[in-house]
Amino acid sequence: MKKAQLYFLLFLLIAFVTFYWMSKSNQLLKEAEADLAKLPKDSTAWVGPSFYQIPKNARTDGMYIWYGYELIAHTSKYLGPKGIVSQSTNGMNCQNCHLEAGTKPWGLNYGAVFSTYPKFRARSGTIESIYKRVNDCFERSLNGKALDTNSKEMQSIYAYIKWLGESIPKGTKVKGSGIESIAFIDEPANPKKGIIAFQQQCVSCHGADGQGKMNPQTSMYEYPPLWGSHSYNDGAGLYQISKLAGFIKNNMPNSVNYHKPTLTNQEAWDIAAYINSQPRPHIDKSKDWPAIASKPFDYPTGPYLDSFSEYQHKFGPFKPIQLFYKK
Repeated sequence: MKKAQLYFLLFLLIAFVTFYWMSKSNQLLKEAEADLAKLPKDSTAWVGPSFYQIPKNARTDGMYIWYGYELIAHTSKYLGPKGIVSQSTNGMNCQNCHLEAGTKPWGLNYGAVFSTYPKFRARSGTIESIYKRVNDCFERSLNGKALDTNSKEMQSIYAYIKWLGESIPKGTKVKGSGIESIAFIDEPANPKKGIIAFQQQCVSCHGADGQGKMNPQTSMYEYPPLWGSHSYNDGAGLYQISKLAGFIKNNMPNSVNYHKPTLTNQEAWDIAAYINSQPRPHIDKSKDWPAIASKPFDYPTGPYLDSFSEYQHKFGPFKPIQLFYKK
């Protein structure tokens, strides 16, 4: 074969490869643009600093912050049924609900805690401090005992929460804090449909019986129980179905985030209905919501100022309830 022909074939090969990769690049670019188009228009949610940024040195505040992080991430190791400090909680970790130690957007993060507390909370009808708010979680979500405000454990949790949010201006609630409210559905959330979605999406981590998965040392849960004696009680915030549905939508299955949720709104509502239909510990709520009119639309225990049933307050539909109060 002559050199001219070889050069020509080489030229054709280079041209083909170049054309192929240009086409492939254009395809990948279009796919990336399509993915970006699906993202929320406002993607500026607050993300907390990593635990790698915690000042680990000889300073007392640094040591407290680090211990505070440890208590949030591995609560049961210190305060669970086999806790090395005390045995005062149900075995769940704070970060089972406050994901990634309270730093994940729409994962019940702590972004707005230090900036907005102390503040009035209608559930207690009082001005609450961070200490009171933390102990609410210990008594309700961890179904345990309140911490002594002056204890090293409480002071360390406070130091960690302050460290996460001290750069946020006072009175500011950053985007992405807490749980995102998701759209209502037009019918009651359905526990029977929820069990089907639960079996498809949730059992690999939480088990078919919803009891979660312990670590090899059985000292704490890798994946938390969703009902039963070691789960949150009926006074916890997640016992309100709207909060649980919003939490599920943006965070579950595990590793999902609000940019690319896996579940539909309907599935999130139905799974939440199934989970909150299961047995769990009870707590005295007789002093909650002293002003009855301030009860949330989905608070599942009466009395109410309206004539809607406890069932509808628990599962919906919620639009008629909200319309009643708007009128």
